[in-house]
Amino acid sequence: MTVPPPRRSHRLAVALAGLLATPVALLGQPAHADPAKPLADAFSAASAAYQVPRDLLVALAYSETHLDGHGGKPSASGGYGVMHLVSNPSNHTLEQAASLTSKPLSALKSDTAANIAGGAAVLRAEADDLGLSASARKDLGKWYTAVAKYGGASDPGAARLYADTVYDLLGSGVRAEVKGGETVTVKPQEVRPDRGEYADAPDLNAPKLAAAADYPSAHWVPASTSNYRVGSRGAGTIDRIVIHVMQGSYAGTISWFQNPSAKVSAHYLVRSSDGDITQMVHDKDVAYHATVYNDRAIGIEHEGYISDASWFTDAMYRSSAALTRYIADKYGIPKDRTHIIGHVEVPTSDHTDPGPYWNWTKYMQYVTGSSGGGNPYTPEQVCGSGYSVIDSAALGSSGTVYLLYNSSTGYNCVTTLKSTSLGTATATSAYLEVAGSTRITDSGNFTYYAGPVRASAADKCIKWGGKAGSSTYDSPLEHCG
Repeated sequence: MTVPPPRRSHRLAVALAGLLATPVALLGQPAHADPAKPLADAFSAASAAYQVPRDLLVALAYSETHLDGHGGKPSASGGYGVMHLVSNPSNHTLEQAASLTSKPLSALKSDTAANIAGGAAVLRAEADDLGLSASARKDLGKWYTAVAKYGGASDPGAARLYADTVYDLLGSGVRAEVKGGETVTVKPQEVRPDRGEYADAPDLNAPKLAAAADYPSAHWVPASTSNYRVGSRGAGTIDRIVIHVMQGSYAGTISWFQNPSAKVSAHYLVRSSDGDITQMVHDKDVAYHATVYNDRAIGIEHEGYISDASWFTDAMYRSSAALTRYIADKYGIPKDRTHIIGHVEVPTSDHTDPGPYWNWTKYMQYVTGSSGGGNPYTPEQVCGSGYSVIDSAALGSSGTVYLLYNSSTGYNCVTTLKSTSLGTATATSAYLEVAGSTRITDSGNFTYYAGPVRASAADKCIKWGGKAGSSTYDSPLEHCG
């Protein structure tokens, strides 16, 4: 394959080469790295060499790979190493990194320190293309557009989702235990992202972005028409649900399925951190995910890698199981392991996902409701990325109302999660009232939860509450600033 030339200027490559010729100790790094902290030292060295904030490098790498280079093996979209340097027909950050650092492709693929340096070089090149000055580069928020472009998404909404994921991690912090016993951390910090050209891009983290999705709780982001076939399937045609693992990140996989060169897709994607769901192919249409089962199956992709159990969170299991249960009920698919299968179980498949760390027992218990696992949703999943629970109140045995806060945006969110009559529409409500403003209420007959109800409430007192069954909670005026 002929690789297109890098987009960056020769001037940048020369400048960076000169910078790298400077002894690392002169850049504020130790002359001899502590062998007990090789990954942390690699991030610090790359940060100093390319003047990219260290915490930004860690957050981006964690969002892509959980800091696991996977032994130099590529992701599904052709990304290598902890920084996910990509080589595919439409994205060549791997080759770009080789040009900027003068490191061989083999090292960038398999040597973690080289890979981190390569990722930092690409990010710095993006920053220079944007005209970020030395002072601007010290502001984490100013790197937003560079991060969005690093992800390689052609769709503005997917690019924004990619950058938002990184900035959400900066807000919540990172603590990752990696191979060898090393722990890499990023302290939680308040960062105001400057979204620049992506300020008006669709927010794929917004709940129910469009009504086009077949699953009520899903966002709708269509895959490239090159990656699926239009069909007219329904009950009687769809009789399998196939569980996949992305071998990549949520935002990156959305971008890949929008790329016409991928020739692959799935109907639904589930995020690791909070169980967020995006639909990319309509149920009636044929996604390219399971070879001989494509015509009869719904495909559900899960963020992460089969070799790393840290991606398979309870929020992901619960959210995916609720989706599977909904699909099974809609199309009359039995809720058993004959009809709900892994990619590895598709005849003639050469794939091994969802792999040895996927907990089929837990998953099927959530699907069938036999575990007593309760409501399949979490308050964080309902309110969205960036929100954390700061208060709650029990509604007898009927449910719980939760108050959440997003430190990055200054917004509060309230949701009421039912504990009884799950799956049956019953009277449920949630409300939020910011001092000096009109109360916002979501009230009706709901199967699992009421809300989310959101409002900007930074430095203001609030009242909040909700109802489930015969129990009601009304807070006093509280949480003032």
